[in-house]
Amino acid sequence: MPGLRRFPLPLIAAFFALYVIWGSTYLAIRIGVEYWPPLLLAGIRFVVAGTLMYAFLRWRGAPAPTWAQWKAAGMIGILLLAGGNGGVTVAEHMGVASGVAALAIATVPLFTLLCGYFWGARNTRLEWAGIVLGLIGIAMLNLGSNLQSSPLGATLLVLAAASWAFGSVWSKHLPLPEGAMASAVEMLVGGVVLLIGSALSGEHLQAMPAIEGWAALAYLTFFGSIIAFNAYMYLLKNVRPAAATSYAYVNPAVAVLLGIVFVGETIGIEEGLAMLVIISAVVLIGLPQWRRVPEQPAVVAPTESRVN
Repeated sequence: MPGLRRFPLPLIAAFFALYVIWGSTYLAIRIGVEYWPPLLLAGIRFVVAGTLMYAFLRWRGAPAPTWAQWKAAGMIGILLLAGGNGGVTVAEHMGVASGVAALAIATVPLFTLLCGYFWGARNTRLEWAGIVLGLIGIAMLNLGSNLQSSPLGATLLVLAAASWAFGSVWSKHLPLPEGAMASAVEMLVGGVVLLIGSALSGEHLQAMPAIEGWAALAYLTFFGSIIAFNAYMYLLKNVRPAAATSYAYVNPAVAVLLGIVFVGETIGIEEGLAMLVIISAVVLIGLPQWRRVPEQPAVVAPTESRVN
């Protein structure tokens, strides 16, 4: 069948992983922070995922990173995972709805374009229009009752998006390890920093987590950090970059729907309108990429709009 030849099963599975699995990690975080301290949850997740990936890659013959690569990937891991994912996890622990958190993080492409400007990147008029529209969407999102009830959570989400974006742009100018090894090192270093932050902030388990807490941690570790990551790497090799990063405007809708269905979260009119504005902004930013003739760049670790 022509449709199946055009969209082979591995491609369909990879897009499913990006759209559904990564979109669902916001709900998994929401469930996880009910049983785990937020920084401890994120730290364990990335240390375990990073250790498994590192061991697997070394077993497959990947070279060990040099000290310079460890330092470079470590800095990116701190920005992306400790600053980015850590901020999201703490914000959800403060009561921010998982769907609203996903919507706020969907603004990462906007911050990425702004950060890229300082490295000499020049944005098109369409991209600038997307940035302005996205900033309007952020303002609308903060008018909603969800973030107004948690101003610190709202601040953390904005800082998390900015941290992820800055790390994404900076990573392109650093000597990172090749391929998936970069993410393995980033997870290891970012996870250790999160665990240190957990210890310094006095986090501790009040009681042994219930099965739901362990299930959330396992899901985030294996599905969110390992399976979905490798799906992203596969898509980078086989589709346009804009298609591979299209989850930026699909994940919020998935997260909102799952939050409503499974944990009874509510989204107000302000958040709903903000969703339309922010997703429209991300689409505007992505349009120039869709129009470009695809090149064959070296595959690098995912560094766009993933903070969950």
